[in-house]
Amino acid sequence: MKDETPEGADLPLEPALDFMQHLWALNHALERMSMQMERQLGVTAQQRLFIRCIGKYPGMTATQLAGVMHLDRGTVSVSLRRLTAKGLVQGKRDKDDNRRVALTLTPKGRALDKPDPRTIEAAVKKLLASVGAQRVANAKDVLARLAEEVLGKLESD
Repeated sequence: MKDETPEGADLPLEPALDFMQHLWALNHALERMSMQMERQLGVTAQQRLFIRCIGKYPGMTATQLAGVMHLDRGTVSVSLRRLTAKGLVQGKRDKDDNRRVALTLTPKGRALDKPDPRTIEAAVKKLLASVGAQRVANAKDVLARLAEEVLGKLESD
């Protein structure tokens, strides 16, 4: 694999900017991998995570999925419409509450609901197996606290 480090990527920055540089590098890698997944598997990384969640919890609602994914309901609805149009997800209205729709995978969706080495999930599993539980817990804590801080800034404006 050729070295893809951009010119200037090794120039020193203050700690906050250095951390953000690493976040942007991760974001860029995730976006590139997501596009590749769409070409190879027919779904983006986010869509695949939706499929994996619905596969693990058949009957979950869009609201529950939004909570798991930390996304707003509108974003989830758009993605679910796309997955439904692709024939991967289906919704069934609750007979007792017509507003509630239970989500399930179609046979085509179930075919994607399995480990695949071409996914971000596979890369994450490989990394998690190599770094140890404490480092993973620390990273999750830092990311969760950063998300809270950023959302706090949004709410204060």
